[in-house]
Amino acid sequence: MTKLRTILHLDMDAFFASVEQLDHPAWRGKPVIVGAAGDKRGVVAAASYEARVFGVHSAMPSREAARRCPHAIFTPPRGERYEAVSRQVFAILEQFTPLVEPLSIDEAFLDVTGAARLFGDGPCVAERIRERILAETHLTASVGVATNKFLAKLASDLNKPDGITVVPVDPDAIRAFLAPLPVRKLWGVGAVTGRLLESAGLRTIGDVQGCGHSRLAALLGRDAARDLQALSRGEDDRSLELSREEKSISREHTFDQDCERAGVVEARLIDLVDDVGASLRAGGYYAECVRIKVRWSGFETLTRQRQLPAPVCDDFTLRDLAHALWREVGMRRPVRLIGFGVSRLVESVSRQIPLFEADDADTRRRERLSRTVDGLRRRFGKDVLRRLE
Repeated sequence: MTKLRTILHLDMDAFFASVEQLDHPAWRGKPVIVGAAGDKRGVVAAASYEARVFGVHSAMPSREAARRCPHAIFTPPRGERYEAVSRQVFAILEQFTPLVEPLSIDEAFLDVTGAARLFGDGPCVAERIRERILAETHLTASVGVATNKFLAKLASDLNKPDGITVVPVDPDAIRAFLAPLPVRKLWGVGAVTGRLLESAGLRTIGDVQGCGHSRLAALLGRDAARDLQALSRGEDDRSLELSREEKSISREHTFDQDCERAGVVEARLIDLVDDVGASLRAGGYYAECVRIKVRWSGFETLTRQRQLPAPVCDDFTLRDLAHALWREVGMRRPVRLIGFGVSRLVESVSRQIPLFEADDADTRRRERLSRTVDGLRRRFGKDVLRRLE
């Protein structure tokens, strides 16, 4: 008989916003929004739980966030600070098991199956990890404990913030645990697929469990129906990905003379962004991390990067992110070199969000427009849009 695994999914609670509240004690207990200021064009990178009460969430336009929560404290992201705290957290995780799969800067899967002799069962390990994180970083984390990745990730979201959710082991108990949950809790079911299922009367995971395969296949296709029904029963045999191949794409430009004009530097940065975006799409990749590099006249080099909540490949989003990172750096003195790059690349076929179909119409529209521009540039040259303008 195959030994059951013990998988944890750990997710830091409102990570960016919690770090800001940690570093600014006067902000604790108040709505904090990390991202562009409320009167600026941009999006929310993170929101504290006090801000979420007003309906603010990540990726929301900052102006909408300010409308919903006008008394919120807006603060720009500090990537280096978040990365430093993230390294602390992951160092703690690796003291409990070497089997850690990072999902982003603030969440990870852990396989603690072999850790029972040293640290106890899954819930005990989860509690010890949370205690260590709180003691060493003064931040809270939520953890799901289960026999596979899907169940662990779903569970970690059910008792936030600062909670542990343990999924039962028995198959019948797992089905009963899942049955009353909304169908959109299934991995990969977003807005579009969710509406499709709900319009067919499949509103809970239990409804999917009881749905005939042929009926579900007529809605989603045979393969997607099979995968969805397996998830509805809590079945997921994926192993942890411990050694993802590091892939990146970057472009740099060195000025003939040190550049003192911010507008010129930013225009060159956007040219680099467009080149990187075209290469990204040509390779069939999406990026989970973006960065800029600036070298000053005295050869001092500075980098800024941002981990993304979902992989992207379109020029419009990449440009917005590059603008935001450039504003963080600012035109401090003449610039010798400017660079832009993306990393943590995932292939489009393995992109997790969404699993069954593109849920965000705006995202699809931006991607289509970017690919149309790619075609125009291949046919008429890189400067075709400037010539048309």
